[in-house]
Amino acid sequence: MESIWTKDIAVPEFAPLQGDDRTDVLIVGGGLAGLLCAYRLKKAGVDCMLIEADRICQGVSRNTTAKITSQHGLVYGKLLGRFGEEKARLYYEANQKALAAYKDLAGSIECDFEEKDSYIYGVSSVSRLEKEMQALQKLHIPGEFTEETPLPFLVAGAVRFRDQGQFHPLKFAAGIAKELPIYEQTAAREFKGNRVVTDRGTITAEKVIIATHFPLINKHGGYFLKMYQQRSYVLALEGAEDIGGMYLDERASGLSLRSHGKYLLVGGGSHRTGKETTGWQKLETFGRIYYPGANTVRRWAAQDCMTLDNVPYIGQYGRCTPNLYVATGFNKWGMTNSMVSAMVLEELVQGRPSAYEELFSPQRSSLRKQLFLNMGESAANILTFRKPRCPHLGCALKWNRRERSWDCPCHGSRFDREGKLMDNPATGDLKKKP
Repeated sequence: MESIWTKDIAVPEFAPLQGDDRTDVLIVGGGLAGLLCAYRLKKAGVDCMLIEADRICQGVSRNTTAKITSQHGLVYGKLLGRFGEEKARLYYEANQKALAAYKDLAGSIECDFEEKDSYIYGVSSVSRLEKEMQALQKLHIPGEFTEETPLPFLVAGAVRFRDQGQFHPLKFAAGIAKELPIYEQTAAREFKGNRVVTDRGTITAEKVIIATHFPLINKHGGYFLKMYQQRSYVLALEGAEDIGGMYLDERASGLSLRSHGKYLLVGGGSHRTGKETTGWQKLETFGRIYYPGANTVRRWAAQDCMTLDNVPYIGQYGRCTPNLYVATGFNKWGMTNSMVSAMVLEELVQGRPSAYEELFSPQRSSLRKQLFLNMGESAANILTFRKPRCPHLGCALKWNRRERSWDCPCHGSRFDREGKLMDNPATGDLKKKP
């Protein structure tokens, strides 16, 4: 269950907090989003500090497929319909700036960065691809339609974004983290105004950024209703030829592919956390059919926060929390959106406006179909008479026989068979062994 990224890199370690401390900006969460916030704030001369409950990049950030792109599925047609031309264009602009920032940093950090074209492909139909191309043309986004790809199977067509990127996420994280003020093994337990209480001392901060994947404060923001989590699966195959780009099927049930050195990463099998899954089965079948001579060297799973409208929540945490900020809901595009978060929050915590503040605002309208689906899922599982129950908000947990874990269908917390916490938003282990 270890990703390919842990195979050849040691991420630097940091000591835990020792006693009380203070800072201007405290970042809670040591994934890539938190690290980039700390990195950009420090470069801007802002006094900041980062705390991580475990070790940095030991959660979602080490399980990514590490694509850096502004092509987030067939997203631009959706954004155009939901938000209009201006905001749809801003979404592209923000992600292109994030891509450019990665390219700039990769010049001084050894992180296996490569420029690659990105493709969304269709196997049997191009109707949705054609609609996306119409949206791109209306927004003056330079996408291209092609009927040819280096994939080992025929496609009906694909939408291509040129000159995007891919990299080694843990090498990159190690490169930016080494000079940052970080405390590991320091879990935030309570938020009292401008004070954050941890197991190892209290930190006083003028402003706080929550970058913990799924936000851990329930009384503000309503994130437990505005998001749900999805799991998906990845195989690393050795002995498969380089496919020359980054690929994603336009169908939700399709596959994601990219090469990394001598490995081919094959992803897919997405489902809501807590639902039945076939795990890696479809990926293994794909490998046997198209790469019969290849060997599976690693397999792992990723977990992603999904928002109501395909746009992350970046900005003020809640309507009544002017000094509390959040970065969450990256909708499976965590690498690019981590940088977008750092760029937006760098401005906001310094009291400067961001051109993207309104687009990513966590206070935007929540009246979407997915909100009511989330509410129904939560209600059904809270009312289910079954144990064990998630300590987050009391939902009944379900046994995941493929990964041998207890999973929450409401908000995505996960626990091992002994009840130890594996994924948030829960902040502690099960009180009783399942």
